[in-house]
Amino acid sequence: MTTTSKPPTSHQVLAGYVYGPRKWAIALTASLGAILEVIDTSIVNVALTDIQASLGATITEVGWVVTAYGIANVILIPLTAWLGDYFGKKTYFIFSLIGFTIASIMCGLSSNLPMLIISRIIQGLCGGGLLAKAQAILFETFPPQEQGIAQAVFGVGVIAGPAIGPTLGGYLTDGLGWRWIFFVNIPFGILAVVMAWIFLLKDKNKDEQRNRTVDWWGIAFLAISIGSFQTVLEEGQKDYWFESSFISTLTVVGFLGLGLFIWRELSTKHPAVNLRVLRHRSLAAGSLYSGILGMGLYGALFAVPIFAQSILHFTATQTGLLLAPGALASAVTMIMLGKLSGKVDARLLIASGAIGMTLVMFQLASITPQTGTEDLFWPLVERGAVTVLMFLPLSLASLAPLPKEEISAASGFYNLTRQLGGSVGIAILTTLLDRREAFHRAILVTHITPYDPQTNQRLDLLTGLFEGRGIDAVRAHKQALTVIDQTINQQAAVLSFADIFRVVGVVFLCSLPLLLFLGKGGSGAKAPTAH
Repeated sequence: MTTTSKPPTSHQVLAGYVYGPRKWAIALTASLGAILEVIDTSIVNVALTDIQASLGATITEVGWVVTAYGIANVILIPLTAWLGDYFGKKTYFIFSLIGFTIASIMCGLSSNLPMLIISRIIQGLCGGGLLAKAQAILFETFPPQEQGIAQAVFGVGVIAGPAIGPTLGGYLTDGLGWRWIFFVNIPFGILAVVMAWIFLLKDKNKDEQRNRTVDWWGIAFLAISIGSFQTVLEEGQKDYWFESSFISTLTVVGFLGLGLFIWRELSTKHPAVNLRVLRHRSLAAGSLYSGILGMGLYGALFAVPIFAQSILHFTATQTGLLLAPGALASAVTMIMLGKLSGKVDARLLIASGAIGMTLVMFQLASITPQTGTEDLFWPLVERGAVTVLMFLPLSLASLAPLPKEEISAASGFYNLTRQLGGSVGIAILTTLLDRREAFHRAILVTHITPYDPQTNQRLDLLTGLFEGRGIDAVRAHKQALTVIDQTINQQAAVLSFADIFRVVGVVFLCSLPLLLFLGKGGSGAKAPTAH
């Protein structure tokens, strides 16, 4: 007598995977938590000037509102697998959501800068538990053949978040005040907590995990190393890098802490961070490529708002609206690609995305002082679309082949490299922007001499213009020189922005050989041979 297997019924759990409507409720819950974390990474940037004026802080001091969140965030991300095992995945995710929401209230109510920075540290620590854990929850919830669309739902927030943040932050800051960039998290945080309580699967075997010895030394070495490196990346440009003893000391401490951390995690029986998951070639190569993707996702995106505000003189709201179509393009492409994933070799999609990103960056490199919104619209829309071609297939090619029990640890490491890649990208591009601007200015001023006919003609024209406004000859001449100097500075700045766009494009092109170490991705992929 033969029997036929029936499809799983609604809400049924088979082989650890969830079937029926509940899996989509879990996907929305996890993605909502991830979106909250990603948006808060960038939403504060456009409000720093208002925060500085409100709390009476200096520019350097208010920068720690961003830095504190970033440091706390990257320290927690690699610990999410252990914390989820120790306390239970559902319990830890709900705790992170509650902590993030309470910290948002504390940020909004802050009456001075130290209170705001402490609140941002708490917010970053709790936020770090949302991003990597959300992705791991989806890999553990959806069967292999549905991973593409599940990761697409997750990826919409992660890719669109950096663009949505400044847009939302600009509206709230201009319309309601900077405190509302934190208060806006409250209703969504409460909604996410309720959804997580109802829909996430019940925790199992928590007592067994809690009986294990806590790897306090590993946690301490991780905090020292990652915290030091993140601080160097965030503050290096402001302190002129290794000309500062503070930055130099932190770099040495970071490398020392990293060495001790690796030694500890590979020598202890129950490590806080399971580095052994890197034996999977797909994860090792994918994590490295994830760092490069972070540079393109966060590093390149950071340059566009600066260009819009410093060269085009856009307001925060206008800058946000400039980025919004690209975020929408990412969301649409992500959903479309999610349905096709598993049918196309992931390496081909990633290569297409990398080449597309190179072409987009060289399009952006054609900017001039006369560049307007219409000139940036299509390159930014294309950037939003081609980023998805790398993000979604890379996640599947890196994580899908791994055994299910190692997904959580692997996801933490994978997301860490993307966050650090973004920090490295921003640090390098900020420094490059500053130095290339000085370089171009030095070249341009060589053409401004008393013996250059065009310079004298321009100077005479401007002087005559100011004299025509009733200004005496001496002052008119000085103002004409000032206008020429400002023109040189603007041209040097535009050329330096073009340079960094080209650099990002070349980096993506040079990253293509890494794809040889990745698997094809797709559903039901088996773990590659360990190396």
